Amino acid sequence: MAEVEIVQLLVSPVHRFSGRPGDGPSGGPLDGPGDELVQSVRVRAGLGLVGDRYYGRPAHRNASVTVMAAESLPRDIAPGADLRHTRRNILLRGVDIDALVGSTIVLDSGGGAVTLAVNRPARPCAWLDVTVGPGAQRALRGKGGVRCTPLSDGVLTVGRATFRVLGDETSTASA
Repeated sequence: MAEVEIVQLLVSPVHRFSGRPGDGPSGGPLDGPGDELVQSVRVRAGLGLVGDRYYGRPAHRNASVTVMAAESLPRDIAPGADLRHTRRNILLRGVDIDALVGSTIVLDSGGGAVTLAVNRPARPCAWLDVTVGPGAQRALRGKGGVRCTPLSDGVLTVGRATFRVLGDETSTASA
């Protein structure tokens, strides 16, 4: 078990970007409203994050939660980049989450252990060159985060948390 930091949590009730990135966003600011960044979020097994646009959507159940490493944010392109720009749900510091595809992880910030199946990479799309800045899509290749299925209920809160990979009790978090 290792200690990590949940840096940010994002719950967005609407899908912000559709169409072609060159045409610009369909409405609202590029970084979305500030109230999408929350201090805590309720996670429901098989459904996702309560209040999020992908919650309970059958087509997204195996990818309803996206997790990204804070160390992967392209700070050289946009020093202020955060989850509002990348559209991921959970920003962690202290673990190379992209290396854990195919694993089952447990994250506990004190509101009950949340178990997530790490299913596949969250591949960066062309929208990142619009929301973060030119070159962001390329900079995030191989480190755009992961798409997960929640396997248990719980509450995640911004701040310190414990992290472990199930079946690998010797693993440690690392950037």
